[in-house]
Amino acid sequence: MKRIVILISGRGSNMQALIEADLPCRIAAVIANDAGAGGLAIAAAAGITTLVVDHRRHAAREDFDHALAEAIDAFTPDLVVLAGFMRILTPWFVQRYAQRLINVHPSLLPAFPGVHTHRRALAEGVRVHGCTVHFVTTELDHGPIIVQAAVPVMSDDSEESLAARVLRQEHRILPLAVRWFIEGRLEVRGQHVVLQGTLPSTACPGHAIVSPEET
Repeated sequence: MKRIVILISGRGSNMQALIEADLPCRIAAVIANDAGAGGLAIAAAAGITTLVVDHRRHAAREDFDHALAEAIDAFTPDLVVLAGFMRILTPWFVQRYAQRLINVHPSLLPAFPGVHTHRRALAEGVRVHGCTVHFVTTELDHGPIIVQAAVPVMSDDSEESLAARVLRQEHRILPLAVRWFIEGRLEVRGQHVVLQGTLPSTACPGHAIVSPEET
């Protein structure tokens, strides 16, 4: 059975969605960069090994990334999932896990990379917002896109209401992307991700989710 390691920084709601998705893999560990991350207790209650690699204990970003990689590699994962992990990773780290490192981002990339995505979407007056799961590359929030989910932006939306609507979609598409990876169905061709096989009609109800090209 393939193994994944999940990295978190906070409450761990996307991590919890992965735990509850009954994926065909073992969640070998949940690692946080902050001992106060609420998701650690959720993971521990589910019987998953938890660790903390505190970025504040390392003088340089490179030192933290090496310590984090050492902790990850102890579990020999097939996939590393950034599920609300709020650290910018060095090129060395990203290249170490090339095509084995995925992230969920709260915007329809390439729009609104970085932080404060919902605030920026409202300020720009966009009518459609959403979230993206992508392979991580050395360019921030610009790796090959695995799957996206779109939500409408309402005229009376606040940053909080829009964030909540997007988060519900994150909880849908992150487990879907991990499942595809574990099943060996994702192929990266340059900047594009191709989904091998036919996507079951029940996997993406309605038209909210945009999946990779199928072959």
